[in-house]
Amino acid sequence: MMIPEEESPPAGETEEDGDFPPLLQPSESGSVRKGCDPLAQTQRSKLQHRRARINQQINKEMRMRAGAENLFRATSNHKVKETVALELSYVNSNLQLLKEELEELNSCMGAYQNDSDSISVPMIPLGLKETKELDLAGPLREMIRDHYGEDGALYEAEIKEFMELRQAMRTPSRNEAGLELLREYYSQLYFLDNRFFPPNKNLGVFFHWYDSLTGVPSHQRALAFEKGSVLFNIGALHTQIGARQDRTTLQGVDCAIDAFQKAAGAFNYLKENFSNAPSLDMSAASLNMLVRLMIAQVQECVFEKALLLRTQSDFLTCLQLAQEAARVDEVYSLVYQTMTQPHVKDYVPFSWTTMVHVKAEHFKALSHYYAAIALCDCPPASDADLPDHEKAFLQFHVSVPEGPAPCQLLRDPEERRKLGKAHLKKAIMRHEEAMRLHSLCKILRKMDILQEVLCFAHKCSLSKYAEIDHEEDFFETVDAPDIHPKTHQRPEIKSPNFSKVKVTDIFHRLGPLSVFSAKNKWHPPRTVRLVRGENGFGFTLRGDSPVLIAGVVAGSCAAEAGLKEGDYIVSVGGKDCRWARHAEVVQLLKVIGEEGVDVTVITLQPPDGQSTADKKSSAMSSSTGSPPKGNKENRRKSLLPGKGASTLLAWGRRSKRSTFGRPFAAVGDNEQAR
Repeated sequence: MMIPEEESPPAGETEEDGDFPPLLQPSESGSVRKGCDPLAQTQRSKLQHRRARINQQINKEMRMRAGAENLFRATSNHKVKETVALELSYVNSNLQLLKEELEELNSCMGAYQNDSDSISVPMIPLGLKETKELDLAGPLREMIRDHYGEDGALYEAEIKEFMELRQAMRTPSRNEAGLELLREYYSQLYFLDNRFFPPNKNLGVFFHWYDSLTGVPSHQRALAFEKGSVLFNIGALHTQIGARQDRTTLQGVDCAIDAFQKAAGAFNYLKENFSNAPSLDMSAASLNMLVRLMIAQVQECVFEKALLLRTQSDFLTCLQLAQEAARVDEVYSLVYQTMTQPHVKDYVPFSWTTMVHVKAEHFKALSHYYAAIALCDCPPASDADLPDHEKAFLQFHVSVPEGPAPCQLLRDPEERRKLGKAHLKKAIMRHEEAMRLHSLCKILRKMDILQEVLCFAHKCSLSKYAEIDHEEDFFETVDAPDIHPKTHQRPEIKSPNFSKVKVTDIFHRLGPLSVFSAKNKWHPPRTVRLVRGENGFGFTLRGDSPVLIAGVVAGSCAAEAGLKEGDYIVSVGGKDCRWARHAEVVQLLKVIGEEGVDVTVITLQPPDGQSTADKKSSAMSSSTGSPPKGNKENRRKSLLPGKGASTLLAWGRRSKRSTFGRPFAAVGDNEQAR
């Protein structure tokens, strides 16, 4: 019998907890995606290996420090206190060195850039969060035995498949296959949560993850921490994919824009749906900074795209390029302000902060450079084009430049040269400031390509200034106003869409989630001997997977056998019916002979505070047009642990509640088994 698909809401719609469940599609061999070879000696893998080693050393030193601090507080012996204080200073020195080494590692942007010979400004990628190995086999077997009443050994294949998927997820490839691997694991966590994490109980295992920026380890029992960390890595992997694109081609720059927009969406989704994260890299302040950084890098790509699309250097095109560059300067300045906030500056790498500051100055210089090109290299407008040029020029500066009115200035080549010279003077000053900032950072000084870009832009401005400067110029150069930032393509924050990932619930053999989940409790299965009477069996079936006994006729064979209204049929004659459709169960019952058949059923226990009558009323609510709870996936389960006190203390969420339902599958009207 084919296992029905468990459906999810349409793409972009959220569950009652604001998360995205996966779209399921049966597969013959389960997950076939694998992670990268952890032993492959690529430049990127070497960085990840170094990151893992540093994380382990930081973990060791922090444990030593915690033990020394406890001893220092507990002892009253002065000699012991002195010895412990000396040990603490040694441990703190080691931690500082490790922190600096990790900061240098986070600043190794070159390993994530493209390998082409083209010259483009490097982008800032994020390294992946590292996690420890985790053995869930024992807790899962116990949950299958205690909650589902089955032998956990029968699910060894499923447990092994899940553990292999988690292991592969630790080393995703830097491409779409790696993203699909992370999304697949994230989707499987939805089912793991529903199958094995009751609302008021945990599995007794800790999920360990290291901070991406500081290397400090964190651990929690909450599955939300595992989900959030995987979501963070999805965003980080998007940044690496965006950074490696060849942005000297339209295809490459479009791919980079898409990757950074998706990275911004992942970090923004994490920020909006999770709070009180145990690690600094997933704090609200850090995620806000990362979203703004990704948006700034998208805006930089938009400027590069405008350069590639430029077919001619006419006046309006140069004005547009100047405003695009001013917009890049504006967003990078905002990122720099965010990075220097008290809650962020202590753990953001200095090279990142300097790089962002350098880019802000660099693009401010470019905005003035292209303003000068528009004024000095483009011929005065014709009478037909003058109104359009004048309109664009009136909206070009933040404040009105000194001198004649715009219509006069645009007609007078000498006035245009004067204002262009003022813009070039400002461009040269900004270029020099960018180069000065670049020289202050030891790590950035090693990035030859960045220095090459800055020097080339500086030389272009100097060359143009020398070209338009006349020996007989005795006028004092006016101060050029800043350019009004404007863009033709606003960045879009693309939220993750997990409905695109088609995965199969690894533990689907346990039964449909609508009934067989950790959130539900049921009485032990009952097996009754059902024999057909003169008037049939005397009960009515409804729904699918599993089929619900919607009504039992008093005094009928079904009633005498012990069947009750609200029971779910688990098996008929030894045949598993948990995933059976309505018509299939009816057919099994129709072919029963005079000897009868054994039917196994379960009865859900009502939730706390709800009476049995209320429960039955809920199950029968389909008669008034609402689908019963027993029908497959009529009510979607939460992706995150419930907001109990323990969850809020560990890692809370902001509530976004909405309910999604699905009408009955087309299996016909209610049928009475006869």
